[in-house]
Amino acid sequence: MATDNGDNRNKPDVIGADAVSARRISWPTLVGIASVIAYAAFVQFVWGWGAIVTAWQGVGFGPLVLSLTGLVVTYLIRAWRMACYFHEETAGGFVRLFRLTQIYNLLNVMLPLRSGEASFPLLMKREFAVSLSRATAGLVVMRLLDLHALLAAGGFALALSLAPSRGDVTAWLAWLIWGLFLLVPFLLYPARRPVFRFIARRMPENGRFRHVLEEVRRGIPDDPARLLQVFAMTLLNWAVKILVLAWILWLLGITHPAGAIGGAFGGELSAILPFHAPAGVGTYPAGIVAGAAFLSGPGLFVDGVALDALAKAAVTAHMLIVVSAFAVAALAMLLAWRMRRH
Repeated sequence: MATDNGDNRNKPDVIGADAVSARRISWPTLVGIASVIAYAAFVQFVWGWGAIVTAWQGVGFGPLVLSLTGLVVTYLIRAWRMACYFHEETAGGFVRLFRLTQIYNLLNVMLPLRSGEASFPLLMKREFAVSLSRATAGLVVMRLLDLHALLAAGGFALALSLAPSRGDVTAWLAWLIWGLFLLVPFLLYPARRPVFRFIARRMPENGRFRHVLEEVRRGIPDDPARLLQVFAMTLLNWAVKILVLAWILWLLGITHPAGAIGGAFGGELSAILPFHAPAGVGTYPAGIVAGAAFLSGPGLFVDGVALDALAKAAVTAHMLIVVSAFAVAALAMLLAWRMRRH
């Protein structure tokens, strides 16, 4: 009897702990669901989802398929870049790596505040036995390259908005600065060792961040040709994605070239910042509107109708991003399933 009573006394504690854990896990999910529902209700109230579907019908089936194909290509390029960076660890496992990167991307899209980033080191450790520090360091390097390429895309739109003409020194100076910024990784490459040593000396000797810093240093290819390959894939990925989104925005009525590219830049910039909402609801379209409004010049907006059209186009383009993320994740799962069967 004493033993039974002891067991009974212990059971509520275990159940209570499980309940607390479940509540902790469920809060991000509840926030995400609430955000998506609120966003869907807002779109329905302002335009109606029928108007969004009509906008896609206006684009046409051919451009829609072509744009989705272009986005699928960017996901393949990202996986290829990861295979190049983690060449030794992932050799011969591209399909598995492609599946992993799509799971990571889907978590990043759906979870709030970039919390999905934490999944990448865990997935790499489980699938390829890559250490958490090595995977985290690689993710940091990739994100820095992504940020550089994305800012380069924004700089391109800014320089384009200046509409250079013969004798316009400011516009040509903008293009020169953009070209130099594009080469920043290679300009800093020769100084990487002294820079890392300088930073390491100011960190605790046995600290965790110093270990991650050392992993980042070792992860940067010593071979310039290898760095060029990773850098080129980063630029290619973002060039294709920005051009696809800019083209879609142009088809949806944003016919100013700098405005369309700026809108694509603004949406993608919002997606890599810490305040990214679940599935980008609200934040991604707001980024498109802000980027297009800033870089299109004052001539685009004559009255409130033009701004409303831009916001509607931003929501429509955002739906393409969400659909492509789920479609590519499903494709990756299918490829992995077929590989396991054979």
